[in-house]
Amino acid sequence: MRASRVLSLTAVAVAGAMVLAACSSAEVVEPPATTQSVGAPSPSRSAAPSAPPDPRPAVVWPLTGVDATDADAALLDRPALSIKIENSSDARPQSNLDAADIVFEEQVEYGISRLVAVYHSDTPETVGPIRSMRPMDKNIIGSFGGPLVFSGAQRRFINDAARSGTTLIAQDVGAYGFFRTSDKPAPHNLHGTLEDFFAQSTDLPAPPEQFEYAYPDEESTIVTEGTAVTSIDINASPRMQPSWDWDADGEAWMRSESGSPHVTSDGTQISATNVIVLWVDLRNTSSNGGSSVPETIVVTDAGTGFAASGDSYIPITWSKASQTDPYILETEDGEPVTFMPGKTWVQLVPQSGGAGRGSVDFS
Repeated sequence: MRASRVLSLTAVAVAGAMVLAACSSAEVVEPPATTQSVGAPSPSRSAAPSAPPDPRPAVVWPLTGVDATDADAALLDRPALSIKIENSSDARPQSNLDAADIVFEEQVEYGISRLVAVYHSDTPETVGPIRSMRPMDKNIIGSFGGPLVFSGAQRRFINDAARSGTTLIAQDVGAYGFFRTSDKPAPHNLHGTLEDFFAQSTDLPAPPEQFEYAYPDEESTIVTEGTAVTSIDINASPRMQPSWDWDADGEAWMRSESGSPHVTSDGTQISATNVIVLWVDLRNTSSNGGSSVPETIVVTDAGTGFAASGDSYIPITWSKASQTDPYILETEDGEPVTFMPGKTWVQLVPQSGGAGRGSVDFS
C-alpha cells in the first residue's frame, strides 16, 4: 500500500533557495501557486490503511477447519472418537457414516476394505456396524489423542495398542455402549452409542488440527495449482474398489463402491470435500499368538500420494514421524498442502504387500 506523499515546508524552502541561486538577476521567480502560512496547520497525513481482516474464522472445528465460532465450547473440548466400521458388502449400508469428520480406508485380510471413522464436530446418536481392530489402527489414529472404539481383536493386538498409550473402548475390555440391531445377521449388526463412548473418554483432550486449510477456500494450493479432474477411480483389490465423482452443483466428491453409489442406511450418499490418496506398504504380522494379518505401515518418512479438493488434484509427498505425530502433507516443491474446509476421506492404497499393488486413475 502506498502512503500519500507530503511536501514539507522545509523541503519547499530548500527547493526555492536552490532555484533562486541558479537564476540571473533579470529572472523573476514566482512563488508556488499555493503557499502555507507560518503557524497554519500542516496538511493532514493520509492514515495508513488497516490490514485486511483475517479470513480465517476466530474458532474452527479442528478436524474440518469449518467455522465453529458459535459452537458450544464443551463440544469443541471433547475428544474425537475413532470408530472401526465394517465396509464389506454384508455390512453396507452403514449407519451415520456420512457424519464423520475424517475417514481412513484400510485394507485387511483377503483385500477387504475396513474403515476408521473419526467423529468430533458432528455426532449422531449411534453408528455402525462396528468391527474389530487391526495392528495399524493405533498408528492411524494416534495423532488425534482420543479413544479407539472397536468390537474385538486378537489379544496380542489389544495388548500392544494398550501398551502404546491408546485408550481402548471395546467389548473385549469391558466397555459399554454397544448393542446389536435386527436388520443384519451377526457379526454385521453391532452398533454403538456415541454418548456412552464420550462418557468413557472424559479425561482425554480435544483433537489438534490434522490438516491445513485455506481461507478463503479457493486459495487452497490444490485448487490454485492442481489439475482439473472429475473422477477418481481406485482399484486396491478385487474387494476394495472405491471411486469418487465430482458434483459441481453440490461442490463435493461423491463416493461409490464398485460402481454403485455408497449410501448410508437412510439413503444419503457418502460425500467429502477432500479426498487424499496415500501409497502405503502392507506387511504380514507374525503368526505367533494368532493368525497373520496384513498391517498397513503409516509411520514413515517418505511417502507419496495425491490430494483432491474442489475439482482439482495434485501429487503430494507425506510422512508421519511416530504414532502420535501428525501426517505431514507437502507439494512436490516442499510447500504445505492446504485444503478446502470440510470432511476428508483418506484412502490407504497398497503399493506393496496385501492383495498387491493398487492403481489410481484420474479423469
